[in-house]
Amino acid sequence: MNFKHLHYFWVAARAGGIVRAGEQLHISPQTLSGQIKLLEEALDRKLFRKSGRGLELTDAGRLALDYADEIFSLGSELESVVRRESEGGAQTRFRVGIADSVPKAIAYRLLEPALSASASMRMICHEGNLHALLAQLAVHRIDLIIADAPLPADVNIKAFNHSLGRSTLACFGTKALIRGGNGRFPLSLARLPVLLPGMESAVRRKLDHWLASHAISPRVVGEFDDGAMSMAFAREGRGVLFAPAVLESQLQAEHALVTLGHIDTIVEEFFAISIERRISHPAVAMIMDAARSELFNV
Repeated sequence: MNFKHLHYFWVAARAGGIVRAGEQLHISPQTLSGQIKLLEEALDRKLFRKSGRGLELTDAGRLALDYADEIFSLGSELESVVRRESEGGAQTRFRVGIADSVPKAIAYRLLEPALSASASMRMICHEGNLHALLAQLAVHRIDLIIADAPLPADVNIKAFNHSLGRSTLACFGTKALIRGGNGRFPLSLARLPVLLPGMESAVRRKLDHWLASHAISPRVVGEFDDGAMSMAFAREGRGVLFAPAVLESQLQAEHALVTLGHIDTIVEEFFAISIERRISHPAVAMIMDAARSELFNV
């Protein structure tokens, strides 16, 4: 069996189609289909069958995918471990994906210990939609994802969630802006411009439900997938924003924001998602330790 053909099949199965997999592998769909056909001939089994306009795995395809997951996961782990051992004093690359909805202050405080601990570390950060980052993780283009939600149940990628910690939510704004919200929190939100996290954020649905439960219909002036953009608007007094309460002292000191109120019934969770079931990468281990001992005090 040709393992290059197996790799092509694996990427196609994980990407959900030949065209998308071809884009990831930078080869034409025709070439990719031909390579997978050679694998099917070697195994004497069909791995895909047509389903409407797309493809779905056969029983043999699902079995092959399980084995391919193990093979390429172990291969990636082996490569990473051997590279770290052989490079010694050479610069080690650590590729991390950060979901757009994760506050940048949280991401920095999680990643900083790993960078500070090793002068030979080069950290390469990618930001984006969680599903896009998971596609990169599946083909080993990144080592870790930091997200505000666990691996979605509908994503067919063999990866593992590692809990980093959790925080309740709080509402922040400039002192001048908050003066205009007469009344006690949370009713004062009805008289203030509000900045909401985008619909991609895991906390958005909880926040919408909380506002509805208090019969509050705020004047929403902006919705942001990128937490840094939301923070920039809040810092300029354009609206109040919601952020993890664990960042309270930092937002007050660095951004001159004051706390309007706390929402103890909403809990935001943060996860590290990796293809490793057991954490062996030293940078990931440092992130886990920093999250639990310093940031979230688990």
